[in-house]
Amino acid sequence: MSRISAINKNLSRKNLVKRFETKRSQLKKLINDVSLPEQERFKAVLKLSELPRNSSKTRIKNRCKLTGRPRGFYRKFELSRIELRRCASFGLIPGLTKSSW
Repeated sequence: MSRISAINKNLSRKNLVKRFETKRSQLKKLINDVSLPEQERFKAVLKLSELPRNSSKTRIKNRCKLTGRPRGFYRKFELSRIELRRCASFGLIPGLTKSSW
C-alpha cells in the first residue's frame, strides 16, 4: 500500500486540474493563435505561468484504485498488475480470467 500522503497529493492534483481546466484551455488557444499580436500571446503565456503547476494534466500520476500503487498500472482497469491478477483470480472482473496451463 502506498503512503496515504502520496495518494492524497494526487487527489488534490486531480481536483486542481478540474478547477483550472477551462482557463488553461482558453489560454492555450490564445497562445497557439498565430493571427493574434505577439504581445497578447505573451500576456497569455504569463497568465498561464501564474496558474498552479499542479493544475496541469501531466502532473497527475496514474495510481491503482485499490492500493495506490503507481507502477504496473493498467489504464483499462485502473488497477496495478498485482491487484489485476488477484481480482482476476477471484473472478471479480467480468470477462477476464487468469490463464493457467
